[in-house]
Amino acid sequence: MKKKAFITGITGQDGSYLSNLLVEKGYKVYGLVRRNSINEHQTTRLDLLNSKVDLSYGDLLDESSLETKIKKIKPDEIYNLAAQSHVKVSFEIPQFTIKTNSVGVLNMLEAFRKYSPKGRFYQASSSEMFGVSVDKDKFQRETTELAPNSPYGCSKVFSFYLTKFYRRAYKLFVCNGILFNHESPFRGTNFVTNKIVKGAVSIKLGLQNKLELGNLDAYRDWGHSKDYVNAMHKIINHKIPDDFVVASGKTYSVRDFCKITFKKLNLNYKDYVVQNKKYFRPGEVPFLKGDSRKARKILGWKPKYTINTLIDEMIESWNETLKK
Repeated sequence: MKKKAFITGITGQDGSYLSNLLVEKGYKVYGLVRRNSINEHQTTRLDLLNSKVDLSYGDLLDESSLETKIKKIKPDEIYNLAAQSHVKVSFEIPQFTIKTNSVGVLNMLEAFRKYSPKGRFYQASSSEMFGVSVDKDKFQRETTELAPNSPYGCSKVFSFYLTKFYRRAYKLFVCNGILFNHESPFRGTNFVTNKIVKGAVSIKLGLQNKLELGNLDAYRDWGHSKDYVNAMHKIINHKIPDDFVVASGKTYSVRDFCKITFKKLNLNYKDYVVQNKKYFRPGEVPFLKGDSRKARKILGWKPKYTINTLIDEMIESWNETLKK
């Protein structure tokens, strides 16, 4: 009998890749779609998903609807990926961010506890929880102090500890994946990596002449979504529920990302990139670099992509899109 998986945020970057992975593994996949969540790339994602998964509309803040779905499906695995996931936007709509990313997780955990308690639950946590905190060796790991520096980071800290509480109090199989930044051609251009790649390709094709960005000196640990959804599946299928950092272990600045991307197109980023203060965040996280040795040792997880192969794939995708 096929395993049943329920994915919230299924039309997002990670949800799309995860659903494809699970379908390939023989799962029956169910997905939750928010009616007003249509955005960049989502039509393409929906087209890819519709023939493979059972999609239904719903919202993390609609408790009764969630409970009805979980009671009916009784999934073996729940992947809670839905969130207001843009850090800068969380400063503009903090109330919505906190409600969705905190109360929404509570609603999902309650539906799971009541109607599918023998299943397994994965919560998408974030490296933004670390905020300004970093260990002496310049890494962040499962034991690093949490010191979030945005409404988004704060909301993720709440849901992280709430998930741990449900594991401890109700003896449920619930786990957190503390994922560092991960990108792909499916990432929206409101995220800096795809904004850079789209901008660089557009400049190369003569479609624009400059690219406006914010802080170029923020350092991030970037990987590919495909590698990271593979880690999600390994985490939820581990023999015991636990929390894992998922990261490449290498860090690059936004400036580095620009330099690499433009160089691949035989351009110098300095000729085109302009800083604009409107893109700066009120509270910037200066440095993120994850230590994923626990996941590598216990789960056998290892990323296949490097920052170079990630950027190559993103450039190829934008070349195809913008030349149409």
